[in-house]
Amino acid sequence: MTIFNHPFHLVSLSPWPLLGSLSILNMIFGMVDWFNSFNNTQNIISMITVILICYQWWRDVIRESTWQGLHTLKVFKGLQLGMILFITSELFFFISFFWSFFHMSLSPDMELGLIWPPKGIIFFNPIEIPLLNTMILLLSGFTVTWSHYSLLMQKKEFKTSLLLTCLLGIYFTFIQFYEYKESFFCISDSVFGSTFYIMTGFHGIHVIVGTCFLLVNFFRSLKNHFSNIHHFGFEAAAWYWHFVDVVWLFLYMFVYIIGG
Repeated sequence: MTIFNHPFHLVSLSPWPLLGSLSILNMIFGMVDWFNSFNNTQNIISMITVILICYQWWRDVIRESTWQGLHTLKVFKGLQLGMILFITSELFFFISFFWSFFHMSLSPDMELGLIWPPKGIIFFNPIEIPLLNTMILLLSGFTVTWSHYSLLMQKKEFKTSLLLTCLLGIYFTFIQFYEYKESFFCISDSVFGSTFYIMTGFHGIHVIVGTCFLLVNFFRSLKNHFSNIHHFGFEAAAWYWHFVDVVWLFLYMFVYIIGG
């Protein structure tokens, strides 16, 4: 056994980075083929291989962390910093959309009739479906905090509250889909439709990703992967979910109430 005089984790040789990059490259070619010839076979196969490679890769990371104990305090701090920087990059991603929204809504162009929303746009009532979605996400923020507290206090409500958060995320996604289905305007209806669907659509994608993130942690909790001092996988998911909640509050306030 080799003993190192440093606290860092030197990862072992792994085929997953190379195979993952090749699968993603193949998926890009498959999407190009799909757009041009409507042949989706290559795209589906490459997506399946990407999912399988991610599963194997993350399985190895879980083994290194949970069973082999290779994630030292220094590694843990690095993972925390990495997640913080990732959420920061996502924050600026949404700031660019809000910048575009404010630029268009605060000073509408002549083509929009100098009004916002443009004439002919029938917008949603902010105290109906949007308010329901806001309540759902606020409740999910409470349940994920409850789940974190239960884990720290070693209470049995951890798994129940985590599952409830996942169900609320799925419920939000279905309500958002219903809102799109009942909409009286589409993404091609002036810059108003473009900014609305881009902002809410990307937020919806983040909700789906966050829900999957929490679901993975729920299944890991069933295998007792977490303790009150070793649970960064869940903590990172909780941070991401709170970020999604905060972004939606700004969307509801500026896009649905003020902008609508």
